[in-house]
Amino acid sequence: MTKIATDAPLLFRIFQRVGWLLLRALTRLEVRGLEHVPASGPLIIAPNHLHALDIPVVGIVIPRWISVFVAEKWEGKLGGRLIELATEAIFVERGEADRGALAQALAILKAGRALAVAPEGTRSRTGGLGQGKNGAAYLASRSGAAILPVAAWGHERALGSWRRFRRPQIHVRIAKPIHLRPEAERARTAELQAYTDQLMLTLAGMLPPAYRGVYADRAENEEQVTDAYPSSAPSVSSR
Repeated sequence: MTKIATDAPLLFRIFQRVGWLLLRALTRLEVRGLEHVPASGPLIIAPNHLHALDIPVVGIVIPRWISVFVAEKWEGKLGGRLIELATEAIFVERGEADRGALAQALAILKAGRALAVAPEGTRSRTGGLGQGKNGAAYLASRSGAAILPVAAWGHERALGSWRRFRRPQIHVRIAKPIHLRPEAERARTAELQAYTDQLMLTLAGMLPPAYRGVYADRAENEEQVTDAYPSSAPSVSSR
């Protein structure tokens, strides 16, 4: 059993504990890099975005109380209400600058809590990494939060495996946090883009080649694709 977020509301702690039990029962889960998760302080959790199960899986395995962005279309509907029961949901208008959602996100981070932000901005249509957006770097620059790269794969095939009464193999990799320089509050677009590139290349380096998408060639050229988690590295598994 991984640790759970002790500072979280009761329903979120129940979500993490029950979710972990379900993952152990229904999947073959392997998690590496939990030692990189800061126990406290503002944190932007930045996973790749393959499937609707991304955030539930990440929210279960990372022992922090995690708030999430949710598309405005889910507000008032069953899916949105379920998310609101477990954690603080930030409903955001897609395709436009939502200043209210931005202010809510910054308030969460400045309170020393964790926020999940998919750096691609939308779900992958190809199964590989899409172009990273500067949203995570911008929020980090304005809040002092660290950015925690999280790569997950295998869960996008889970529904198909369950239909065939098989337990899917799910992998989660967590890298060391990316810390922006102290003066980054005034960071310009070029500097934010540099942090975004660092984040996306870190994700690419943790993912298998088939999932690296638009960063595959660049990651190879910059020699950033390495086995960050050799077989001897600590891991949490359910078999």
